[in-house]
Amino acid sequence: MLIEVLIAACLLGAAITFLAPDRVAGRLAFAISLVPVVVSVYMYSVFDGTGNVLLQGGQPAFETTVEWFTLGAYQLSYHTGLDGISMPLIALSTILTTLAILSAWTPIDERQSQFYGLMFVMEASLIGVFSALDFFVWFVFWEAVLIPMYFLIGVWGGPRRKYAAIKFFVYTNVASLVMFVGFFTLVFGLGDSIASLGLPEIAQALNRGALGSVYGLSGDAVALIAFVLMFFGFAVKVPVVPLHTWLPDAHVEAPTPVSVMLAGVLLKMGTYAMLRFNFTMLPEVATALAPYLAAIAVISVIYGALLALAQQDLKRIVAYSSVSSMGYVILGLVAYTVYGLGGATFQMISHGLISGLLFLCVGVIYNTTHTRMVGDMSGLADRMPVTVGALVAGSFAYMGLPLMAGFAAEFFIFVGTFDAGFAGAPVFTALAMFGIVIVAGYLLFALQRTVFGGFFSATDYPVREAGVHDLVPLVVLVVLIVVLGTAPDIAFAMIRDAVGPILDLDAAGYASVETLNALSALGGVQ
Repeated sequence: MLIEVLIAACLLGAAITFLAPDRVAGRLAFAISLVPVVVSVYMYSVFDGTGNVLLQGGQPAFETTVEWFTLGAYQLSYHTGLDGISMPLIALSTILTTLAILSAWTPIDERQSQFYGLMFVMEASLIGVFSALDFFVWFVFWEAVLIPMYFLIGVWGGPRRKYAAIKFFVYTNVASLVMFVGFFTLVFGLGDSIASLGLPEIAQALNRGALGSVYGLSGDAVALIAFVLMFFGFAVKVPVVPLHTWLPDAHVEAPTPVSVMLAGVLLKMGTYAMLRFNFTMLPEVATALAPYLAAIAVISVIYGALLALAQQDLKRIVAYSSVSSMGYVILGLVAYTVYGLGGATFQMISHGLISGLLFLCVGVIYNTTHTRMVGDMSGLADRMPVTVGALVAGSFAYMGLPLMAGFAAEFFIFVGTFDAGFAGAPVFTALAMFGIVIVAGYLLFALQRTVFGGFFSATDYPVREAGVHDLVPLVVLVVLIVVLGTAPDIAFAMIRDAVGPILDLDAAGYASVETLNALSALGGVQ
């Protein structure tokens, strides 16, 4: 029931802050947000799930199953549980929400109670997305995330906030519709072989070959159509090129705490869903399409990095760099190796921390200088040493410097992709590695112009170090990035145990003895 405690704490927190006066809403919201953090850290410390929650032999932790209602021939249940993929994402969601709430004290100066209430609603929805094991429940949480995000951008955003909010909502809502059609194509193809919309039941039925024909289409054609539709729906959320155009507008117009949640957690919904639906349920299609998917991933890496290189707005630089970084996640998924799948999941966590740190740094700089343009400032290191130190640390982590989380994530992905079995895997890996050079280029350019040299600001605002409540989130994120970079097994051992069974499944959905032995040798499965 601890998952339900998490969700209930967030919803209760939303109700309390909605009713609280604006003058105390920020501090009250921060205090309440510590409850989910403490619970999720405790869950992480006692986590005892094994294997993959969707596959035979997987044992979810903190599982809850309650029959809900019948929809036609299908029994719908409130079913939640965590494995090594979802547990780190739950912890990431709660930690980033708390840090985002703390960072909102300075920039959010109106309708505070409503702002923090919506942040809690979004946190509850995110926890639901990463823990739901029934499609209906999962889809409710999936769509519920859109509502608070739409209002958080549309009400508290910049001058073009309404345009950005509507564009975000239209893109992601249409994508959800396409994904929904793709998923139910699978359900119709499975026919009487399933009696519920439980994700484990559907995944295991697909892996034992129960998919039949639909309207004269063969099972293979149905699987291909469903895979493409679901991948499109999730790709918009990631986003991948050329479906990324909503992201820079949303980031630029959103207030800093919302950008932190958008880049840190919401984008991970797309890659998490790809891993669960596309790569776990339809491994044969994923393997057949691997070169094409790898090409999409590499294009996102290179094109996103080049777009970031061309920007002058610090926030746009970080926004476009997210497109590039999420391309690495897809490349790791396509690899279909333990290190590829595990590295992709690790990159979701790593990117959540690093992008959150960079957006927070940009927000602190903007609050002080009232500009985000690279050419409007220089020499900030003299006036804002702590903020600049965090910005430099986050930038180096993005570049993949050793002993930081970004290095570990990209190293796992490149090792896993280089050994992948699809045609041209080493070439795709080499091209993706070239993206790191571009990343280093635009980040060093931005740092050199804004941080070093003599002090200059194009605005008349006094430039000085931010307050303690602005700096604490930066320090916490830097510490987490270094901890994950120096001891990646804190998360990777758990992740490896859950992604390993996806590989080399037999007709009943079991991982082969060879795969389990290989994982056991790596320390992931006992």
